[in-house]
Amino acid sequence: MTDTAFQANPDNYCYRHPTRQSFVLCQRCLRTICPECQTQMPVGVICPECLAEQQKQQATVTRMPRRHAFSRGGAAARVSSSTPVVTYSIMGVTIFFYLLGLIPGFGDMLRSMLVFYLPLTYTQPWRLVTVTLVHQGIWHVALNMLALWALGRSLEPLLGRWRFLSLYLLSALGGSVLTALIAPTAVVAGASGAVWGLLGAMFVIGRHLGANVTAIAVILGLNLVITFLPGSNIAWQAHIGGGLVGALIGFIFARTRAVRQRRTQVWLLIAVAVGLFGLLAVPLFLYR
Repeated sequence: MTDTAFQANPDNYCYRHPTRQSFVLCQRCLRTICPECQTQMPVGVICPECLAEQQKQQATVTRMPRRHAFSRGGAAARVSSSTPVVTYSIMGVTIFFYLLGLIPGFGDMLRSMLVFYLPLTYTQPWRLVTVTLVHQGIWHVALNMLALWALGRSLEPLLGRWRFLSLYLLSALGGSVLTALIAPTAVVAGASGAVWGLLGAMFVIGRHLGANVTAIAVILGLNLVITFLPGSNIAWQAHIGGGLVGALIGFIFARTRAVRQRRTQVWLLIAVAVGLFGLLAVPLFLYR
């Protein structure tokens, strides 16, 4: 599908605001809706029409007491899905674990249980993603969380929460897997692989949306140069692995936008995860 065909596809735009592109679908009618039209429900989001229909159905079953019907003009009862909840949650959990790591004695033990180290990963697979919770210092965690905040505010409302979370976790996994293939004895810490995945996905999705991705390309280039500077002590394998997987997932999201392709999208993400786990078997034969 060309960029022109992608932009001409009405499935890629909010049905109530035809000029606004979005990757989020109403969980009931499966129409595309922009952040302004999304109402967060216990599972997914719904559009204003489905919300009104649901409220009408509830009203016919039971009449709410008057004191419950009023809640600050309804604003408190409605949570906008444009708020990057997953982004803020990841930041909160990461900062929490960083602070735990500062506790004398306990912090060192906790960090040693979370970092990525291939020989231990086969019996402790959580290290493939918990590596994102361990950082080497205040600047390390601060820069990664700043990048996550900047990217997540744009990507999460565009993709939806579960897609964004899948992108983040699979990118982290991709960074760990490439490290396992190229540097099997390295000890790696940090969320940089996952952040690079967000950058890679934003670049690919931006291209498909017809957006100007020059700034993203410059940021990727500068980060790549910094990664390979002598004495930088940066796990470039995790960065490149996360970026490549993120770009792949961004491509999947961009090419499976139609409602009928929703199941295909899920299976492709599962295939990426299975493929990454399968690659972990390679070091067993190369480095034994």
